[in-house]
Parts: sequence; structure tokens; C-alpha cells
Amino acid sequence: MLDREGDTHPYQQISEIIEIIRSRVATLSPGDPVASEVEIQREFGVARTTARRAIRVLRDEGLIHTVQGGGTFVGALNEAPRASRKIPLYQHIAAELAQRIMAGELRPRRPIPGETALLQQHNVARETVRRAMALLREQGWIYTVPQRGSYVAPEELWPKEQEGGRSGR
Repeated sequence: MLDREGDTHPYQQISEIIEIIRSRVATLSPGDPVASEVEIQREFGVARTTARRAIRVLRDEGLIHTVQGGGTFVGALNEAPRASRKIPLYQHIAAELAQRIMAGELRPRRPIPGETALLQQHNVARETVRRAMALLREQGWIYTVPQRGSYVAPEELWPKEQEGGRSGR
């Protein structure tokens, strides 16, 4: 956590945060996930811009790389194995919600978890959750009512094939 009242300048404290993250990265293998901006914010009590700066410094050093919508991983983009995540994170979140719908955990015409709940549950950026929601809407799993939220679609509107999208439409 940054100590704005202490005798150490904030920029030196940020350098210490970067060193902590750098030492953690050194213990991981190429392709392993690294703490997200949100995790860095929470752990060190810093602003999002500070967390981004720490990630950028390590990325510029070639220690990590970021995949939009997928997360941040150890190693340079072209040297890290891609097997760590076969599908983008937003698709993973959408598939998980679709599974919950099919299992009856989330019922037709009832609300799905809100954006904030999904952000906290998956520890991802807001845009990642929004992409997952857009995919679920596109596939027919959910619908959104302005000013009210998103709801599970009636069962007759669900996709006929989970991977092939909606058939017969």
C-alpha cells in the first residue's frame, strides 16, 4: 500500500511494487497468468493508472505480455506458450454463464449476476465482462432491459447447439 504520508517518495514506492511483481514473475513459467491490474490495485492500494504503469514497465522489459480480453502472462508474446488459455477470457465467462443457465441455476426471465458481481467473481476488466454479456445476448442466452439489467432468455430462444451458435434461425 502506498504511504503518502511517509518519508519515501511515491515514485520510489511504485518502483518497490514493480520489484515485488518482477520477483513473483521470476518464479513462474512462460505463459503463466500474472496478477491483473485490479489485483494489483487491491493488493497495493494504488490507483488503476499506477497498476497500469507497473504492468507497462514489466511489459516493456519483455517479462510479461498482455492479451486483450485474455489477461497478462509471463514472457514475451511470441515466446510464451498459447496453451495456457485456449479461448479468450470473455468467451470462458460467457460459456460458464451459459452452463449455469442450462443447469437451471439461472432461470428464464430472472436476472443474471450484474456486471459488478461478475467483475469481482472473475477478477477481470469491465470490458471483458461486457464482451461476455454481448456474446450471450448474440447467442440468445440473455436479453437486456434498459434501466433494469440483463435476464435469462426464455428457453425457446436458447441456442440449439452450444458451439455452433443458434441453428434454425
